[in-house]
Amino acid sequence: MTGKKEKAKERREKRLQEISLLRTIPYSDHQRWWSEETIAVVTGANRGIGFEIARQLAGHGVTVILTSRDTGVGIEAAKVLQEGGFNVDVHQLDISDSESISNFCEWLKEKYGGTDILVNNAGVNYNVGSDNSVQLARQVIDVNYYGTKNMIKAMIPLMRPSAAGARIVNVSSRLGKVNGRRNRISDATLREELSNLDTLSEEVIDRTMSTFLQQVEDDTWQSGGWPQSFTDYSLSKLAVNAYTRLVAKELSDRPEGEKIFINCYCPGWVKTAMTGWAGNISVEDAADTGVFLALLHEAVTGKFFAERREVNF
Repeated sequence: MTGKKEKAKERREKRLQEISLLRTIPYSDHQRWWSEETIAVVTGANRGIGFEIARQLAGHGVTVILTSRDTGVGIEAAKVLQEGGFNVDVHQLDISDSESISNFCEWLKEKYGGTDILVNNAGVNYNVGSDNSVQLARQVIDVNYYGTKNMIKAMIPLMRPSAAGARIVNVSSRLGKVNGRRNRISDATLREELSNLDTLSEEVIDRTMSTFLQQVEDDTWQSGGWPQSFTDYSLSKLAVNAYTRLVAKELSDRPEGEKIFINCYCPGWVKTAMTGWAGNISVEDAADTGVFLALLHEAVTGKFFAERREVNF
């Protein structure tokens, strides 16, 4: 077992070295579909992965709207990037608050006419290490899934038409894989319903989350067949992954010039406050795949990525 872990660690380190090298190679002119007129909105961007995604996008010449639930913290984070010469604006945004989303969208439409890129990074997780409390499960589901979903719905009408297409990137997790080998829902029928695009619907996803939250309230969730580690976080990301595939299908028939490509990715176990700084991946490496998907020349949609590679849901 120790040998397998060491080999896995070696493979991961080799892949991260490859990614670091790719980041040093500038995009060629024919791949560069964006300019300083391109607008990217990044949620939860005042720290951690969100801040690094904002920094990297701005470093590629994109105009970034850094959003933060706390206005003052957001302004301070934006100042750091602005002082570094990056073109960054800032606005308050709490994705769990419908009024905050509405106010942000009105401001964005009035000032910029919309956006070209949306990175849904904002999220919460209250379990660290081996902890698995579901005491705050409703808040986790409300922010990570419903907040992300409501943000997507509000922003789709504001995605600006272009030949390259608009981009939505959802920061998610491998813990939310429907058919993962570990930490998956035990109900095979429900897994099939969530993984089959013919049966997948918003109602199915919402019902799954409602059932889980009701069992949390009844204190019966442990026998409900849910993931047994990082339970609420895993389910919130399962919902994000499923919703990503659903929206990709719904948007697939948009005409050329009005395309919107939506994908999700796992940044890995990152050294941030959310993991108690116990992660094994830097924020620079964690942000890379999100930036890669946002700027990808030949856009894909409805996919799940990790370390710039497509993986199965």
